[in-house]
Amino acid sequence: MDIKPFLRRVTGSFRANGTQPARFGTFSGVFTPDLLCILGVIMYLRLGWVVGNTGFLGALTIIILAKAVTICTGLSMSSITTNIKIGPGGAYSIISKSLGLEAGGSIGIPFYISQTLSVSLYIIGFTSGWIWAFPSHPPILVSLIVWLLLLAISYTSANFAIKIQYGIMGIIGLSLLSFFFTPNNPNPEITLLGNFEDGGFWASFAIFFPAVTGIMAGSNMSGELINPRRSIPLGTLGSIGVAMIVYVSLAYFSARFIPVSELQNNFTAMVDNALWPSLVLCGILAATFSSALASLVGAPRILSALAEQKTVPLSKFFSAKAANGEPRNATIFTGAIILMSILMGDLNALASLITMFFLITYGTLNLVVFIQQNMKMISFRPTFKIPRVVPLAGAAGCLLIMLLINPVFSFIAIVTIVFLYIWLTRRGLQADWGDIRGGMFLVLAERASRLAAKFPRHQISWKPDLLIPIDDPKIWSGSLLFIRSITHPSGSIFAFTVKDTDIEQTDADLKELLAPLSREQILISSTVIEDSRFLHGAKMVIQTLRGGTFRPNSLFLTAGSNSQKDAAIIELARYAAKSNLGIILLNQHPRVAFGVQKDVNIWLRDESPNWHLAMLIALQIHQNWYGRLNLITVSPDKSQKKRFYSFLEYLCDQARLPSITELCVLEGKFLEAMPRAPRADINVFGMAPEVSLDLVRLIGTTVNSSCLFVGDSGHESVLV
Repeated sequence: MDIKPFLRRVTGSFRANGTQPARFGTFSGVFTPDLLCILGVIMYLRLGWVVGNTGFLGALTIIILAKAVTICTGLSMSSITTNIKIGPGGAYSIISKSLGLEAGGSIGIPFYISQTLSVSLYIIGFTSGWIWAFPSHPPILVSLIVWLLLLAISYTSANFAIKIQYGIMGIIGLSLLSFFFTPNNPNPEITLLGNFEDGGFWASFAIFFPAVTGIMAGSNMSGELINPRRSIPLGTLGSIGVAMIVYVSLAYFSARFIPVSELQNNFTAMVDNALWPSLVLCGILAATFSSALASLVGAPRILSALAEQKTVPLSKFFSAKAANGEPRNATIFTGAIILMSILMGDLNALASLITMFFLITYGTLNLVVFIQQNMKMISFRPTFKIPRVVPLAGAAGCLLIMLLINPVFSFIAIVTIVFLYIWLTRRGLQADWGDIRGGMFLVLAERASRLAAKFPRHQISWKPDLLIPIDDPKIWSGSLLFIRSITHPSGSIFAFTVKDTDIEQTDADLKELLAPLSREQILISSTVIEDSRFLHGAKMVIQTLRGGTFRPNSLFLTAGSNSQKDAAIIELARYAAKSNLGIILLNQHPRVAFGVQKDVNIWLRDESPNWHLAMLIALQIHQNWYGRLNLITVSPDKSQKKRFYSFLEYLCDQARLPSITELCVLEGKFLEAMPRAPRADINVFGMAPEVSLDLVRLIGTTVNSSCLFVGDSGHESVLV
């Protein structure tokens, strides 16, 4: 017995190819990359300014609000990773396995670009700090050397990068101790609320917020973790907690030992007031370098995960891995993008957009968890449970912060993701796993049906929902194109056939027959009733659907040239009428069919109550054919012609018929007057309670066109 598949499911300790073991644990794979991304250059160069501008309480409020979003996101990510077997790509894998490849890709592609361009920003930040210490060094040369060093480390192996980050973490820790042991004397008092001279509260918040991002640096390594289900929650939440303690402590020490004026006017106040200033400068350089390294290690893995599911072009190239499992092609491509962006110069214009994509990723992840919690499906049973308010607050907070930071870039980011989603949807991606979309929409439909059941169906909400019996899908004589003209764009179809043998093949034939209508975005349901008697099976369908929320309102029948089925058609129409279904009977002309599908004739009888459904169906056809509508009636003699014309005018006005509708009053007997009617591609008639199929065929021959005979159910009105 081969136990490898079992071990893969239980421990996740084998890679997808079954040969390369995962390598990183909680501390090395998640905690360290996350913490080093969070403790970045903003901590050194902007936190003091925030304290000076807003005061200690203002800074504390900003830290707590910013951390609240990342805490909610971290909790949401921790919860969902204990429910699914997360694959490579971190957040991309979570979103894809929940909302499908299209949603995962539309978020994952911008997230990859953001991670990549973040490296450029970190390199530029490192260069600025280096030039501040060594002003004679050429900035572009410093940036290129740092870029080359980062690329070499990440290309070699993630394991090597992690080992280097241990040293960087040590340098950052020593720099923080150097500041905490400042030789300054305490200020006489701590300024609790600042004067906000350099910016309001939300402006200060927007400047600080990027400092708390980076919590997904570890989850990006999900494909190479020994146990991602355990490591991601512990590492992510641990890094968020440690970083929060560091930020609050730094804010307090800044307010306690550095004058407010210096905090506001000196971005390097943390360096100048440390016990060993050079050590804090080393911390700044180490922080920017470590953030760049963590992003450069994580970004190619997101690209590789995208490529494995053919979400991006050149998927085969980007998904290829070296013998040690490193995505080197993706790393080289990512490095090339970083180099081009560095050579372009200042990336400040992209900084806000990058933050937007991070926030959208965080917000979507929170939303995924909130949706699954509210679906209450048995498949969502994470071992790490959180209250529903947590992901809701995380998603709402991300959206709010986006709008506060930059509404324009928020709009651009959202439009970009919508565009990517549409593009990926059209590509017809196929995932190796299922997702929650079907269940999600089913839950929404169930809840909507419960609400709909509280409100009676009203004539004002009528739409064509057809029940179509099909005797043999292979030789069915109905016209799919004409049915499309009746139901498009908002109608639906429930089709069925009755057979007691070859059920599976008949079902396949039925689905193949209806496939063109499905491609027209018409809601299609179909089934095969196992019964030896067609009429008996059809009545069973009508009885079963009678109590449903989404039930058809009209029975669609076809009258062929063969009179052998007339008795069954009449009986089925009679039974449908008793079941409060409208009746639509098509008699398709054997030669002219539906002509050029333009003009529609509606025949009305004076004082007949049976014309509402006929006019509604005619309007549906006219809406899809874009031709002329002719409203026709027959007057027995010339003396009543004016009255009949007034009747048509009144009806045309009350029913709000199109302005191009033509009114026509013919004189004489009904059958004799028919040939004088305007030429049309379909003639629509009201139907008597008792159907005469001989008369139906005679009328079709007389008008020399296909005809539709319609009987009201009593629940339609064209006048509402």
